[in-house]
Amino acid sequence: MDSYLWHPETNTKKEILKIEGERENGRQGEAEQNPHLIEDAVTFANLLEMVAKVNPLLRVRFSTSNPRDITEDVLYAMKKHDNICKYIHLPVQSGNTRILEKMNRGYSREDYLKWIDRIKSILPDCGISTDTITGFCSETEEEHQDTLSLMEKVGFVYAYMFSYSERPGTAASKQYPDDVPEEIKARRLTEVMMLQKKLSLQSNLADINKVHRVLVENVSKRSDKDLSGRNDQNKIVVFPREQYKKGDYVDVLVTECSSATLIGKSLPNPS
Repeated sequence: MDSYLWHPETNTKKEILKIEGERENGRQGEAEQNPHLIEDAVTFANLLEMVAKVNPLLRVRFSTSNPRDITEDVLYAMKKHDNICKYIHLPVQSGNTRILEKMNRGYSREDYLKWIDRIKSILPDCGISTDTITGFCSETEEEHQDTLSLMEKVGFVYAYMFSYSERPGTAASKQYPDDVPEEIKARRLTEVMMLQKKLSLQSNLADINKVHRVLVENVSKRSDKDLSGRNDQNKIVVFPREQYKKGDYVDVLVTECSSATLIGKSLPNPS
């Protein structure tokens, strides 16, 4: 997903952020010269709705690379359609504004938390996951603690967690020394992983005794007598195989969990 408008007539893309920036800055830009670019364009929120309407049984899920792509229009489209999964992957990378600036992320800690508040206000049951990088160039202990505190505040359902590793040719490798010792990176990463395990367990415990609509994906890795699928919040759910098969929707009552998996039993689907 990116921040573009799609123009069906020409099959070209126009950067919506550039157009909106011209409006905000009072410049006579492309949007004013050609107002149909906005009026006739298909935004990502429009596209989501178009896909959702193809078939109410079609489960729609998307990914994003930058929090600024999650606009209110997207959130309201998700709320409107039951078959658009109530799940958003919102990479934060760091919970500290100075580090985010060095990463050239284009937002601050405060910006990110505002996006989170907006998501939770419109989609209270939305599952939110993230990416984190520990030990980025010059990261201090206090700045690392900012990442931990942001994780606590948001309560991510899960996360992809890494320590910083310099990659030749990147902007960071050209501008900043990789000056955080490896043992400190490893310790900070362990702290992030341990916290996320706790947060994931807390989130899963809250799902016990609730019924989840699960789309079956595979036979469980641990037992061929069980099936594995995902619920609306993109959580893994395991339950007895019975007569069900890959591609089926199954209502599952969750009875127990681990930090990574919801476990339950199937219920008769309403006819």
